[in-house]
Amino acid sequence: MRVLHQLLQLRHMREFNVLIALILMGLLISLFTPYFLTVSNLMGVSRAFSLTAIMSIGMVMVIITGGIDLSVGSAMGLAGLITALCFDAGYSQYAAVAAGLGVGLAFGLTNGLLITAIGLPPFIATLGTLSIGRGLMYMITHGVPLTPETPESFSFLGQGYVGPVPVPVVILLVLTLVFTVIMTRTRFGRHVYATGGNENAARLSGVKVQRVKLAVYVLSSTISALAGVIAFSRYLSAEPASGFGSELEVIAAAAIGGASLAGGIGSVLGAVIGAALIGEIANGVVLLNINTYAQQAITGGVILIAVSLDVLRNRMGGRG
Repeated sequence: MRVLHQLLQLRHMREFNVLIALILMGLLISLFTPYFLTVSNLMGVSRAFSLTAIMSIGMVMVIITGGIDLSVGSAMGLAGLITALCFDAGYSQYAAVAAGLGVGLAFGLTNGLLITAIGLPPFIATLGTLSIGRGLMYMITHGVPLTPETPESFSFLGQGYVGPVPVPVVILLVLTLVFTVIMTRTRFGRHVYATGGNENAARLSGVKVQRVKLAVYVLSSTISALAGVIAFSRYLSAEPASGFGSELEVIAAAAIGGASLAGGIGSVLGAVIGAALIGEIANGVVLLNINTYAQQAITGGVILIAVSLDVLRNRMGGRG
């Protein structure tokens, strides 16, 4: 009875609906193709969506504060490119990775200061840095991919395995655990939720709202830069279009996972599950030989359904 009670309690979790959708979608795809539930395919799917999921961890924190970060794709791509340039210049892998992460730190500080010090709306501030980052990538590469020599130990970050599990998936699991604890068990996490729930009330309660906002933008961009370094480690080529459009998938993952764009609501786990659902849909499109252009339409439909159900659930809860 106790186990049954705990299972019934799970359905009240915001992540429960999207988790059920993830399971049902997997079962539906497996009915039409025997390849979906194979270990190799599931590990491949996990590796494929892991970077989006990693980036969604930072994004969901920004969204919980009531903001948005459109520059994560540019931060990801430019971080990979700077890492590649450092290898090309003969720097060690540690210096190259540090330089790549430094790009994320710079993006985050720029976004955060534009929003907190100058007062720009997050949409405008991050749209501007998105364009700047994208322009810098094309200026540096002239539209040509950069493929420097790298040590084998560096490629392990993006291509290696821990047992049967790809290293990027291991990194994702560690980050999910760490930031779930941060958001649910620490003062910083409580302040993030308070800032998005009611900024004025949070300020009156002693929350350093501007510092919290600055911190989440720095975290978002730095996590995205880490994804960029991992992406470069996987392909060993810095493409000028790397990360292009990924901000839409990352925002979609957070929204599907239950984050409210109005702020105050969301979770790291929900965003990761949302990214997994998007990855699952993409894999299903390939396995079932569906027109790949349909993937965006399907994902858009899932976003609308997920957000609509969440809105209806909130209305019903308010009436109760």
